[in-house]
Amino acid sequence: MTYLKEGERLDDLERNGFKIIQDPNKFCFGMDAVLLSGFAQVRKNETALDLGTGTGIIPILLKAKTEGKHFTGLEIQEESADMARRSVGYNGLDKDIDIVTGDIKEASGLFPLSSFDVVTCNPPYMTDCHGLKNPEEPKAIARHEILCTLEDVVREAGRLVRPGGRFYMVHRPFRLVEIFDVMTRYKLEPKRMKLVYPFINKEPNMVLIEAVRGGRSRLKVEAPLIVYKAPGVYTDEIYDIYGY
Repeated sequence: MTYLKEGERLDDLERNGFKIIQDPNKFCFGMDAVLLSGFAQVRKNETALDLGTGTGIIPILLKAKTEGKHFTGLEIQEESADMARRSVGYNGLDKDIDIVTGDIKEASGLFPLSSFDVVTCNPPYMTDCHGLKNPEEPKAIARHEILCTLEDVVREAGRLVRPGGRFYMVHRPFRLVEIFDVMTRYKLEPKRMKLVYPFINKEPNMVLIEAVRGGRSRLKVEAPLIVYKAPGVYTDEIYDIYGY
């Protein structure tokens, strides 16, 4: 079987020998997806759903890093979903990972309610009026709330994760107030938070959040994650997350 199409490449994930198919002219996964896969906890025999999975990076990494029983990725762009399915097949993970083409806004109509132990999402960070949009549609959809909003993501996650189940998301710190407000409205109580700093003396540019459906109000702010200890040199924690 031919897994690669014209313009695509096969990237080594440095985990369990897994590789992922990507098209550098479309959209390639970033550090945020890798950090989310290191922050999320999927326990033995649990099932997980990744909303807006793109080319399937988070389900594949979670399969490599956790003892979860089964993983599902939901992706609206068929071209990305097709790449994700081919990556799943290339890695021999067809029994472990399903890729479904569909809209996050309608996710609770595609899967049974309260049917996942864990839901993850690396959503678009920018509202439709924030910043400059990428003229290439796949990148614009990945970065801007064109096809779904923060509320869409949180609402559907709250419907699909079981009571007591966990929702993990990576986002931008400047939207934290909005994130907490939307989560609590949909009965997802923020329980863990980790801020990610590019350098120790810079402002954080990412935030990792765990919320529990129906959880009690108590938030643990974990030690910050620093990406670089010097220009171009990752910290030990980043190397550990990547598996180098």
